[in-house]
Order: sequence, then structure tokens, then C-alpha cells
Amino acid sequence: MMQTAAKLTSELFWVSALVTALIDVGLVLLLVWQIKPIRFRQLKWPVAGASLVFWSAMWAWAMWGSFWDLAYRYIFPDWARWVVPPSYGLLFGAVGLGIWWLAIRLPGNAVVNYCLLGGLASLPGHLWAIYGREMFHKVPILQGVRPASALVFGLFEFIVYWSLILIIAVLLRRGWDWWRYWRRV
Repeated sequence: MMQTAAKLTSELFWVSALVTALIDVGLVLLLVWQIKPIRFRQLKWPVAGASLVFWSAMWAWAMWGSFWDLAYRYIFPDWARWVVPPSYGLLFGAVGLGIWWLAIRLPGNAVVNYCLLGGLASLPGHLWAIYGREMFHKVPILQGVRPASALVFGLFEFIVYWSLILIIAVLLRRGWDWWRYWRRV
């Protein structure tokens, strides 16, 4: 019996974008409710550290898990499996600092700004993968997908990721505060 290869579709990306956008609304509202402006300003280094660890782990999973065979082997050389996770971890640690810095300087709520900027941070990498690395032509599972659907999904996907990073940063900061308190007692 012959098996047909799975294919992703633009429609699936659009539906996934809608579902992810709804998740984003809930996450961002929760974060706005829980993280007051003074607390957000204290998260500079926890955001950087959480970003570094999160993105290193995410890319290790992507490069060494089933995503390697599904997609990434078509656009990265084999040696990249060792280089991409720590390199992208460092890069996105810096991006985390940048979006934190910009979020507190833009008008409006810094948490909302941070999450939206995190979503926008998806665009350079996804545009490079789509057009610079010709991902939609090289990766069989993506052939036929329209770039706009993937870019919109990626924007909402990254809001989830950066929201999770913010949650981790808050937990790191609370752990640090707890440790400093009990060290003095």
C-alpha cells in the first residue's frame, strides 16, 4: 500500500492563526492583569535569560526532533544542527532585551507592547526562510502554501512564545526575590 506524503495547506495556516490569535488574547490579558509596570521594568535580565534558554531549547527540539526530517534538513546543512540552537539562543536573548527595552519606551502598556513586538520579531526570520532559503519550494510538506498565511500564523505563534518567555521571566524574578529575602533572614 502506497502512502501519500502529508501536506500543509494555506487554509490550515489561516485556521491555526485564528486559534492562536484567540490564545494570544487570553495570554496577553492574563499577563497585563498580573504584571504591573514596575514589575515589568524589573524583568530586563530575566527576559534575556529566559529568551536565551527558551530559544536554545526550541531550536534544539526543531533541529534534533521530527522537524529536522520534515523541514529543516531541506534548508540547513547537517552541521547546523550543532550550531543553530546555541547561536539562535544567543541571538534571541539579545532580541528579548531589545523588545523589552522598546516595550517600556513605546506609549501604552509595556506588556502589550512586548507581546506585539515579540510577534513582529517572527517576520525577519520567516521572510528569510520563505524567500532567502526558498523554504516553500524546497520543503515538500510546505509546497503549495501561500507565504501570507504562514507569516500571519507566525506572528501569532511568536506572541505565544514571547508570552511564555515573559511568564518564565516573572517566575525567575520571583525566585530571585525569594532567594534574596531568605538569604537575609
